Amino acid sequence: MGRADARRAQKKGSSPERGGKKPKKTGIRRFFTWKLLLAYFLGVIALGLGSFYALYLYVDVPGKGNEAAKAQSNVYKNQKGEVIARLGEVNREEVPLTKVPKDVQNAVVAAENKKFWTDPGVDLKGTARGILNTVMGRGKQGGSTITQQYVKNYYLDQRQTVTRKVKELIISLKVQDQKPKEEILAGYLNTSYFGRNASGIQAAARAYYGKDVDKITLEEGAYLAALLQAPSQYDWGTASDAGKKNVEARWNYVLDKMVEQKWLDPGKRQTMKFQPPGQPKAPEGLTGSNGYLVQAARQEMIRDLKRQGRPESDFAAGGWTITLSIDPKKQAALEKAVKNKLTDDLDPKAREVDGHVQPGAVSVDVKTGQVVALYGGQDFIKHQTSNATRGDFQPASTFKPLILASALQNGSKTQDKKPITSSTTYEGTNKRPVVDKGTPVGFAPENEDGYSEPAVTVQKAMNDSVNSVFAQMAVDVGLAKVKKTAVELGMKGDFEEVPSLSLGSMGASPLEMAGVYATLDNHGKKINPSIIKSVSWKGEAYKLPNPVTDQRVVSRNTADGVTGVMTGVVDDGTANVVSSSQYQVAGKTGTSDDNKSAWFTGYTPGLVTSVGVFGEGPGGKQVSLQGTGGGGRVNGGGYPARIWAAYTSSVFDDDEDKSKFDLDTEDGFVAPQAPAGTPSVGATPSAGRNTPSGTPSPRTQSPTSTPGRQTPTNKPTPPTNKPTPPKPTPPTPGPTAPTGNTGDPSGTRPNGGIATP
Repeated sequence: MGRADARRAQKKGSSPERGGKKPKKTGIRRFFTWKLLLAYFLGVIALGLGSFYALYLYVDVPGKGNEAAKAQSNVYKNQKGEVIARLGEVNREEVPLTKVPKDVQNAVVAAENKKFWTDPGVDLKGTARGILNTVMGRGKQGGSTITQQYVKNYYLDQRQTVTRKVKELIISLKVQDQKPKEEILAGYLNTSYFGRNASGIQAAARAYYGKDVDKITLEEGAYLAALLQAPSQYDWGTASDAGKKNVEARWNYVLDKMVEQKWLDPGKRQTMKFQPPGQPKAPEGLTGSNGYLVQAARQEMIRDLKRQGRPESDFAAGGWTITLSIDPKKQAALEKAVKNKLTDDLDPKAREVDGHVQPGAVSVDVKTGQVVALYGGQDFIKHQTSNATRGDFQPASTFKPLILASALQNGSKTQDKKPITSSTTYEGTNKRPVVDKGTPVGFAPENEDGYSEPAVTVQKAMNDSVNSVFAQMAVDVGLAKVKKTAVELGMKGDFEEVPSLSLGSMGASPLEMAGVYATLDNHGKKINPSIIKSVSWKGEAYKLPNPVTDQRVVSRNTADGVTGVMTGVVDDGTANVVSSSQYQVAGKTGTSDDNKSAWFTGYTPGLVTSVGVFGEGPGGKQVSLQGTGGGGRVNGGGYPARIWAAYTSSVFDDDEDKSKFDLDTEDGFVAPQAPAGTPSVGATPSAGRNTPSGTPSPRTQSPTSTPGRQTPTNKPTPPTNKPTPPKPTPPTPGPTAPTGNTGDPSGTRPNGGIATP
């Protein structure tokens, strides 16, 4: 063979030595030729199609609706097993599609499935995505058509399983062939859950607008359509600020999609404005505190179902038995404390402001993480917004300990590079401009009553709630870091990173703040308070997450350091009204802008209680508490602290392990004792602001005090006329603690919450 013949043989994949034949593949390679791979691929497709066809033939459209149409009650019990409420029967009234205005039909279709009238009844891509997400454990993700949702609501159930999703797909294809679109849409509208225990659009129209569906306007119909995405979250009567923003955005989305589909004139669309629906009406049998307890339990259950990717309609369908963690004795004690220390002082007929007072409180057992008492208001039937779980009022200075926690956790330093501890000295002058790296940030908060000292320790600033100190500290730590710590401790985090956050300018609920302080009391391990002791569904146990977690969100050194500092607020600051010889207390007062809210959140070793008093005028408008009970300002050291003290003292079980904090901190995190006779840093030698030489430091247990308490033996009574303080001597360098009684023993001294600039 010549060279030319050899080259031709090589191009053909043969060799002259092998007689021009291509070599055979051996081993596993012989199973992966391109022809075999193509055959495998086609075989898998054929197998899948064959299996699907077999399932299509096997699965029939059920002859009647599922058992969800025969809904059961949800039963709520107390710790003793006694039924306190039986609720949850499905509220549904079927109506023909002809009774639903065409505009309202279009609003629902625009919101949920704009191609409904022309689609094949299924969304293969969305269903495949949903099946994959279910297999991967990602919960409820992936789209469904109106036909598929109707099939799920009427024929199947809400479980997130591959089997249910495959059945949904097959039955939807058959229903699409067997029923007209109008019948499918009518079925969807009559079986969908809209919140407020309303299943079906007729019940929803009654629940939200108090009228039949045929009287609903397009604007109202667009709101009902928006509700389908998140019924409880979008219920205007109970939604958070973020929820209200989201539902308005969804309402606008619905109308814009109607314009896109040419179902709504663009000119008319421009004139339409969102009008909130009416407040929800309370079911009968939920008078007094029971309604607030049931509401809190229901909200917790819905949150957990959503965590698992399940819709809240699962809960509305009934069959749940919920045992609350509420301790009847502690609940009665909390209600009695609110009555004796606040509501007995109120006379709405004599003073208009007294009719605006809304108290709320939550008490949490740190060992179990369970809510043992909750006060949402005087009567759920009359006021269905729970003051215990509402998050629309500012927590004010009760946020300040979180700034210190962030400083300790991050090892933060002042502008002049000094570590931030309880003994660090700050300038406490009134309206001091806050600076960041020497540059003013445009924020100069006013201290309560114009309180002003050129130098003040962090401990004393916490005791007296000095705004200027914590505003500067927040910037020193970093606003993003402060927010991060607050969220990790248990706050929701829907607030901006601005200097005013240092004054607690965001919204928070007593339940939320109780959780934050419970985590501090638990030495930095996260507690998510739960009002539910146990749950079963149709007789089978349902497991909720443990409220007490092993997640350490701040170090023990940080948590215990903040606890130590907050004992000073009680021993020597704005909350001395809660001081007790039975047990140690750590806590913080708070009073918000314009005196619209007043707080005391505090804890003994093992029991955390957060009390808030809110000013709510007509229509839910926030109003000032000034003049409540015939007095002046309502401060955290007043009504809230007195309620806290009355409740805690009545439920304290005199257990030695619960009387004294077990604190483990590094040096410098808790202010050390100052030598007798040494003035505290930045102290002003004026009457009522200093301690006579020789008085023990409040951080030192006096010889005559009860074990476990840290209180000075002698607290001077503030004089009637406070003299003008002379210019103080510059502070002695070094960490020293305040030794004087800086609070009013009456507990009514303004606490330094958010001040009006």
